[in-house]
Amino acid sequence: MLFTMVDPHVGHEVAYNRWYERDHFYAGCMIGPGWFAGARWVAPRALKDLRFPEKSPFADPVDAGSYLSTYWVDNDQVDAAFDWASKQVVWLYQNGRGFNERTHAHTALYDFASVAYADQDGVPVELALDHHYPGLAVVVVEPTEGTNRQALQDWLEAGCVKSLLAGTPATTVATWTLHERAQTDDAPAPPMSLGADGGSTERLVQLAFLDGEPASCWPAFRDYAAAIDAGRKGVVTFAAPFLPTIVGTDTYTDQLWSR
Repeated sequence: MLFTMVDPHVGHEVAYNRWYERDHFYAGCMIGPGWFAGARWVAPRALKDLRFPEKSPFADPVDAGSYLSTYWVDNDQVDAAFDWASKQVVWLYQNGRGFNERTHAHTALYDFASVAYADQDGVPVELALDHHYPGLAVVVVEPTEGTNRQALQDWLEAGCVKSLLAGTPATTVATWTLHERAQTDDAPAPPMSLGADGGSTERLVQLAFLDGEPASCWPAFRDYAAAIDAGRKGVVTFAAPFLPTIVGTDTYTDQLWSR
């Protein structure tokens, strides 16, 4: 997965939204080898206000990142996909198809680790970005001292994740681990900073796809985080709700900053 969370600069919200969805979504990712699904999400001010904890290594400040794009990449073409993308973004900027009036909150590559479903005959995670879910929750969990990443993942899926799926509109919880690529001498540098490093390299990034509007079920995600913290196997370092963008419109561009 490519996970890229970005803020347009104030006054450039509409221009950014149109540039990303009409050009960069395709030219920067989807036309490349191995890229087979993508979706854009947005956090208006009211949803940003629900994020927690107050300080996070995943976004600094915690409300950074109004727009989130998530992309799925074929496991068998990971290297080809990311090699192409790193060169393609440089080419786009060199040819006047970049957008400088934006700031990355967090952008990184992640490997698929596991998925849990509320309904085992539900929407497969491979199709999740094309299903047009009405909400998404991002939860980042770091292992506590004495717990490794795999132990944390197993513990979460044995209890906390099951409870979340049973008691909320969450239908799917997909878990991802940081993809650590070896840097080659000929790899081009990105044209801008990619934002916060995300915290521990052992972190788990969970995407919970929701069959409902996220604000109404957000107390359940606070309970989920509290149960994780109480178990002392992990600590939630970022939790944020998002809505899907409405493709072809500028909906939400006037709601990013005002309270």
